[in-house]
Amino acid sequence: MGQKVQPIGFRTGIRLPWQSTWFALKATYGQMLVEDHRIRVYVDKKFNKQPPFAAVSKVEIARTRNEVKVTLHTARPGMVIGPRGAEVDKLRQDLETLIDKQVVVNVIEIKEPALDARLVGEAIAEQMKKRVAFRRAMKQQCEFAMQAGAKGVKVICSGRLGGAEMARRETQMQGSIPLHTIDADVDYAAVDARTTYGIIGIKVWIYKGKYGTRLEPDPNVKRTLRRPRSARRTPRAAAEAPLKESAADSKPKQAPKTGSAATPEKKTEA
Repeated sequence: MGQKVQPIGFRTGIRLPWQSTWFALKATYGQMLVEDHRIRVYVDKKFNKQPPFAAVSKVEIARTRNEVKVTLHTARPGMVIGPRGAEVDKLRQDLETLIDKQVVVNVIEIKEPALDARLVGEAIAEQMKKRVAFRRAMKQQCEFAMQAGAKGVKVICSGRLGGAEMARRETQMQGSIPLHTIDADVDYAAVDARTTYGIIGIKVWIYKGKYGTRLEPDPNVKRTLRRPRSARRTPRAAAEAPLKESAADSKPKQAPKTGSAATPEKKTEA
């Protein structure tokens, strides 16, 4: 049997920070743990499970003596904040009612959603709900991640794929995923797509390179969007091209030569 380890938990405390930062006595630890779970479930249900989808990827919680600081990482900060901050104020009031403590809400924008495993999984799930072909949805998201600069992507979907009677598993993989290397920045997420014919589980791994390295878009993608180097023109050549074409058109056309080497004469038999 394969021994699988959750990539985020494997690196937490070594390369990744904790998503909940606080200390508690043994008597109050369980209560704070349940409060953190309620906050995450409420935020996920409010922003990811019902429209308008705000694409919240991660919720970080930090506690002080008097307040709870909740930080939302989202690809659409405008939808979370709302007009003049109305949505954030409503969210803060709902969370204060939920845990009966003072709450401070911060919003951080995700610059590249294609490199976030949770958002990639949610995108595949939404396409499956709309009856898009699952292989096409998986391959499309893998290509988007590779174009954004990922070193490797792996997506596994399992369940009644395409509404089939028997559940099965489908895998799409591009690049490399070094799961045993702690120094490798591997993002992971597990998302469920609640379709009309059952729940389909979606797992996403995205390898972004070593920690501390800067991600850059794939240069091969840019090269395909441009013309080949031989077909490019400098500004001077582009300006002179119409003049050369007009000069070529103005030259008189010469009649083909007869009796020369270019047009051999036909021999006639006597």
